Amino acid sequence: MAGGTLELRRISASKSPAPGIRQMPTVTKYIDTTTCIGCKACEVACQEWNDLPAETTVQIGTYQTLPDMTANFWNLIRFAEYENGGLHWLMRKDQCMHCEDPGCLKACPAPSAIVQYMNGIVDFQQDHCIGCGYCITGCPFNIPKFHNKTKKVYKCTLCVDRVAVGLEPACIKACPTGCLQFGTKSQMVQLAHHRVEQLKNQGYSQATVYDPPGVGGTNVITVLAYGDRPDAYGLPRNPTIPLAVRLWKDVLQWLGNLSIVGGLIIAALHYLRFGPKAVKEEAQAAESGDEI
Repeated sequence: MAGGTLELRRISASKSPAPGIRQMPTVTKYIDTTTCIGCKACEVACQEWNDLPAETTVQIGTYQTLPDMTANFWNLIRFAEYENGGLHWLMRKDQCMHCEDPGCLKACPAPSAIVQYMNGIVDFQQDHCIGCGYCITGCPFNIPKFHNKTKKVYKCTLCVDRVAVGLEPACIKACPTGCLQFGTKSQMVQLAHHRVEQLKNQGYSQATVYDPPGVGGTNVITVLAYGDRPDAYGLPRNPTIPLAVRLWKDVLQWLGNLSIVGGLIIAALHYLRFGPKAVKEEAQAAESGDEI
């Protein structure tokens, strides 16, 4: 993972992927919910590395720091109670999933406001953000957050600045239990499936790797002991890019472009067949022989 990982694969509001760019392995974060102890070291590391201002803790009846992520809080450990032959604490690190087919990027109308690097990281470029919020509607995980003061949208960057120089993300560096790992997608998928087999041998028959195909897979994969109930962890069962976004970008936008091209062709054919349209006064003057 060197500096070359910042080559671009896709750019919002532009034709992508760009031709002729060399391929490289995607980087992936592995999250094992079964070994997370809820210490929140990853939350602190994220705030410190990204120089984010402190948020006031909100009490919602659990140990969770805030009810949801904010524009200044990109990484949240969620706590949930789950009853299955007893009461279980389900703790999960919530953040941007860095989808292979990012709904936020597809929905964004601002050129270069959202980019996807060749290593799979999806990053927001606030200098180009117009604050429309379409990226929020395009995300099936409800991740991007609008900042009321800056009028920009923010989310986890997967510490792209650290990854670009060969370092792992700050949250992974801070994790004391090893529930967070970082490497190539193939390495992390192999690790995740090995952990799932261990859990199944321990009696968790529904254990699985959460890597939803509806968004092309994600570069943040999660091991769930209760894989048949991702909603218990706060994850959607079958996340996909919203239909309205797909229709707008994949159908209506092309139909609009096609109608514009069709209109120009019809206008050109009309001109060639009938010639330029004469102004009414000029036509009358021509008939009467008078000068205007």
